[in-house]
Amino acid sequence: MNTKLFQKDFISTTDWSVEDLNTMLDLAFRLKGDFATGVTHDHILRAKTLYMLFFEESTRTRNSFETGMTQLGGHAVYLTPKATQIDHGENAKDTGIVLSSYGHGIAVRDCRTGIGQKYLYEMAKHADAPIFSMQEDVDHPNQAMADLMTMMELFGRNLRGRKFVISWAYGPKYVRPLSVPQSLVWLMPRFGMDVTLAYPEGYHLMPEVMEKARQFADEADVALTETHDMDAAFEDADFLYPKSWGPIMVTEEEAEVEAMAAKHADWCVTPEKMALAKKSAVYMHCMPVDRGHEATDKVIDSPQSVIYKQAENRLHIQKALMALTMGGRA
Repeated sequence: MNTKLFQKDFISTTDWSVEDLNTMLDLAFRLKGDFATGVTHDHILRAKTLYMLFFEESTRTRNSFETGMTQLGGHAVYLTPKATQIDHGENAKDTGIVLSSYGHGIAVRDCRTGIGQKYLYEMAKHADAPIFSMQEDVDHPNQAMADLMTMMELFGRNLRGRKFVISWAYGPKYVRPLSVPQSLVWLMPRFGMDVTLAYPEGYHLMPEVMEKARQFADEADVALTETHDMDAAFEDADFLYPKSWGPIMVTEEEAEVEAMAAKHADWCVTPEKMALAKKSAVYMHCMPVDRGHEATDKVIDSPQSVIYKQAENRLHIQKALMALTMGGRA
């Protein structure tokens, strides 16, 4: 356990060691148990402030961070570029210096391709408070950690040898970022899982992300496999995480994106596809799930689905993050 995480940024899981990430998990499990039994922790961040800057809207991310701050005794402030001087051109440096002089943490959601994560790291260079990613164009670290927590609740802390599948799934509505699948191919090999990434032609992830993912897999002595066959990927899997994302490495033009996706409407999770995996396999999704496109209701609402547990665990993993980085001692 590393108890020296005070004021440490959490922009990507790759910036934290496995020991650090396990410390966050240890505390998240404790906080979840205490929450279930009515034990309060409103002293941990009493009178402390988290600024939450959203370039995109959110349901789970905003509410889990804001609720978490309340339960730890602090206060969360909701910000958007339009409601600040960011919309008038104020940069990440000036915003970060000012907000960190008022409060104790800054969380940012910015999924603009080629901009988002760079914006967070630029802010972190100048701010005197820890910077958290609430999702950007490259990584979605808190979601991935909540997913990992969920799997450990179900299958135990030792996940070595388990098969984790992240698969593209059909979604017709908008261009979803690459950050969720990329966060998963980075994190899961580091905890001993064999990872299979399935997607149609044109839906590949960022080359630099895959290079680092292969490095993590090699270091952990696990397999990282890519395939264009969804059914083959599902075979003998323990964890199934079918999720839509855009062909961002090819195009972000809306009409082209919709046309590409329409060719693969059969990449939808059905009970028959679930049956290809182990009987004990679970269906996972970060939500919002595109019902009837990414997966059928029979799958989403089945006993194998753990999507609501994943959403619930966002609260506890983020409370652990904030407690360790905003409430601890150097």
